[in-house]
Amino acid sequence: MRVEYREEPCKSALSPVKGMHFQWSLNPYMGCVHRCTFCYVRAFEQRADRPADDRYGRSIRVKVNIIEQLRVELSRRGWRREQVAIGAATDPYQPAEGRYRLTRGCIEALGRARSKFNIITRGPLIVRDVDVLVAAAERCDVSVSFSVPTLDEDVWRRTEPGTAPPAQRLRALRVLIDAGINAGVNVAPILPGLSDAPGQLEAVVRAAREAGATHMWAGLLHLKPGTREHFMESLARHWPEMVDRYESLYASGPYASKAEQQRTLALVDSLRLRFDVRDRRPRPLKPPSPPRQIELFAS
Repeated sequence: MRVEYREEPCKSALSPVKGMHFQWSLNPYMGCVHRCTFCYVRAFEQRADRPADDRYGRSIRVKVNIIEQLRVELSRRGWRREQVAIGAATDPYQPAEGRYRLTRGCIEALGRARSKFNIITRGPLIVRDVDVLVAAAERCDVSVSFSVPTLDEDVWRRTEPGTAPPAQRLRALRVLIDAGINAGVNVAPILPGLSDAPGQLEAVVRAAREAGATHMWAGLLHLKPGTREHFMESLARHWPEMVDRYESLYASGPYASKAEQQRTLALVDSLRLRFDVRDRRPRPLKPPSPPRQIELFAS
């Protein structure tokens, strides 16, 4: 697949977020070559009148000045070092990062500013940045979440065509854990009838535990306009026998029924408890308290 990379400066690095566990979003790139069929960002793209279909992921915006802009924003007197999520709208470790190193530079800037952050990724390339992650974790709270919704090879290949194999992500998780980084697994999105069988979910939780995951979160697929059309087209192509079930499950909106969600999430939670997924790092990194002058500066 031919991909266009557009080097365009950004006016701001941090975007405010409401209703989430983090207050700010940071995305060094816009667009994602992973092209996951279930990607919720497709819904945002459709609302912005940009391609949400098979064309999504063929044009990537590279925010070439984002490191410098981030440093400016972190130095402002009003910055309160609230939680920053890196990768909420695009994977910060997609292949472009190998060349541009923007995510790496942003991690360095956040660490120096003692601003806590979490990273969401499917990219094993993150192991390249163990050094800056460790340095940042000595100054602020740092966490990493690897998205591993399934280990089923057929489901992975058909729904996440541009991603590295799940096993590679788990190996990357092990590297981060061994370095002392707080790193866990997001079992999401779980696809009803495709990746929610007890044996499939057990395989993911077991592998996460073996890799040393410090935490785990799970969520079911949601289908907002833009994402829904593309996912259903892919479903009809690869699993036509599942189309009626999904039309029924998501007949009333973008979310599966509460009963479906409760059943699946309860199963994952029971597996998490069974395999005792928790922080087992022998010496978790505990950032020191910021110097007093930093406290005054941020107030």
